[in-house]
Amino acid sequence: MNFKSSFLLLPLALIALKNNAQAQVISIETANNALVLQADDKHDVNTIYFGPKLADSKEYSHLAAAYGKDNDYTGQMASVYTPAGSRNLLEPAIAVSHADGNQSLDLKYVSHKIDKVSDDISLLTIILKDQVYNTEVTLYYKSYYKDDVIEQWSTIKNGEKGTIVLNKFASADLYLKAGSFYLTQYHGDWAKEMRPETSQITHGIKTLDSKLGTRADLFQPPVFMVSMDKPATEDEGTVLYGSIEWSGNYRTDLELDPENNLRIISGINNYASAYQLKAGESFTTPPFLSVLSRNGKGDASRKLQHWARNYKLLDGNGTRLTLLNNWESTYFDFDETKLAALLKDTKKLGVDMFLLDDGWFGNKYPRNGDHSGLGDWQETKTKLPNGISSLVKGAGDNGVKFGIWVEPEMVNPKSELYEKHPDWVIKQPKRDEYYFRNQLVLDLSNPAVQDFVFGIVDNLFTHNPALAYIKWDCNAVIYNAYSAYLKKDQSQFYVDYMHGLYNVLSRIRAKYPKVPMMLCSGGGGRVDYNALQYFTEFWPSDNTDPLERVFIQWEYSYFYPAIASSNHVTDWSKLPIKYRVDVASMGKLGFDIVISKLAQNDLQFVQDAVKNFNGFKSVVWQGDQYRLLDPRENAVASIAYVNEAKTTAIMFNYLVNYRYDEGSKEPIRLKGLDPAKQYKLKEINLYPGTNSGVDENQPYSGDFLMKIGINPHVNSGRSSVVLQVQAQ
Repeated sequence: MNFKSSFLLLPLALIALKNNAQAQVISIETANNALVLQADDKHDVNTIYFGPKLADSKEYSHLAAAYGKDNDYTGQMASVYTPAGSRNLLEPAIAVSHADGNQSLDLKYVSHKIDKVSDDISLLTIILKDQVYNTEVTLYYKSYYKDDVIEQWSTIKNGEKGTIVLNKFASADLYLKAGSFYLTQYHGDWAKEMRPETSQITHGIKTLDSKLGTRADLFQPPVFMVSMDKPATEDEGTVLYGSIEWSGNYRTDLELDPENNLRIISGINNYASAYQLKAGESFTTPPFLSVLSRNGKGDASRKLQHWARNYKLLDGNGTRLTLLNNWESTYFDFDETKLAALLKDTKKLGVDMFLLDDGWFGNKYPRNGDHSGLGDWQETKTKLPNGISSLVKGAGDNGVKFGIWVEPEMVNPKSELYEKHPDWVIKQPKRDEYYFRNQLVLDLSNPAVQDFVFGIVDNLFTHNPALAYIKWDCNAVIYNAYSAYLKKDQSQFYVDYMHGLYNVLSRIRAKYPKVPMMLCSGGGGRVDYNALQYFTEFWPSDNTDPLERVFIQWEYSYFYPAIASSNHVTDWSKLPIKYRVDVASMGKLGFDIVISKLAQNDLQFVQDAVKNFNGFKSVVWQGDQYRLLDPRENAVASIAYVNEAKTTAIMFNYLVNYRYDEGSKEPIRLKGLDPAKQYKLKEINLYPGTNSGVDENQPYSGDFLMKIGINPHVNSGRSSVVLQVQAQ
């Protein structure tokens, strides 16, 4: 890792400025970029550059002179962590009420150090301190050299004798220079996830945020892109991806300042969340991640996906279990006989595991619908008289694994748990209850509730050691937020809830480090890189219509790798089974269909497709993704995955416009191949009785395939085509 400072001749352990009036330059370098900070002669730390790294790091010292000084009217507009209440007049990153009620803060440089974590990772630590009040802030910049990714966060320490209140406590305060800026943000709802919008950023503040408490990403996911000078395309333009790594309420402010520069302040949403710090206490914010590319959105996404697989996603370079889920086959209406047949279907299909979904628990209030039973995690005796253990054994007898659905953060008012522990439920004590999906949320700020939620999962594994998978759902947002446990400290609830959730997940992972778990939230309602440290995969959407999923999975792929995306084949669509399977194969393949009702050719196709998937899944999961034709701009969507050695590519092509005579009219150019290699094409996932539309005997150079391309002949009769590109 070439993480450099201008103080290469000084010890890196601690570089102090207390008695030194000379400006100091601190540079954070990755393979292609440099984020350059300066501690000036007034001990203020500002961002003076974020862009292409220089060949000679000593020349970063010229940057301040090259860009000039900030406008005095706007004060610390380039501050690395802008405080409120002193000289700054723009949106602050931190706002504090001191023990005496004073709300000013002026953070001055104390020291910095650089630790080399590994050959690829370095950690810069900068200590700032107020000279009047004993409030200290430590800024962290963790850089990943190869992938151009930087994570930023802060720790705020109260050194005063009394309690202080954090009114705002962001993780990052970025500062970008360009002629103009374009924001790509996402919006959605249930079954309508990840819908992009791009607009030019104008003066003032654009805020992306969530106040839902849980399932915080339901309407507005935390990921975004900022293009500089012009909207970035797949292969051209300068673009920064950003996202806060936090599963609760978040807030990102994008402010175009009076000097036409962009400030990005991101962190936990301070809405209804003033946080108290007693004397000697510290508060650490979650990381904010960013990746900067000058080669378009595709390059930025491949860097972020590579980083995620190596450093953030649980078992990102490992494998995943293909599965058959019972939800759309049975919903709540099942018993041991029906499940025994589904276990046999799992083996017949050729997948690794059977997943039992919602409806297996509750006795006083059986879970026969979504109005009752949630919170009572004992097997329903009328449905499963022999318990989960008999199903786990039955799966093993059929040569497959067994997984199970839970929603441990939630409770139905019609449940024994609600009757026994009403103080565990998030609700206003003097107001009517208001339900989301007929349920309420348990108070994870309460340690007793944390123990209960951990015990749900722990008991399942304790009684069923062969249990192989957990699907963790979270279907409700928080209404009438109130914690009986926190009493008068209600403004800390939203933050403490998430800390409680992470505590539970950490305990689960400490005891069961390798068990696969799916992160589900009625779809993608809780998808972020803090949560994905504990989960092997996420559920992008309850909308499993494959045409919709082409668009949904396309947009998710800008920020998350294919191995993290759980894609199920269902009967939601009237499109052919081949189309549905092909779309689901661009990630972690699963099925939610009635195998016994498949026509013979459909069954044969699905069985063959599972075998094909097992042959190419490593290319999709660990390869580089290249988007070839955008479904929003073309009648055909085309995506390719190329392995690291550039010897194999899997190219998926889908018809997305079913109007008359639409299809692939011209060759589609591939990307990421070796121009000097010779490749042959083979159409895979062919439906029984159909013929390939490509010449499998003709070799092509990588140069030809990338400059001229190949026509997969997608049309209304061949609406989904999967090609394997193999080096000879």
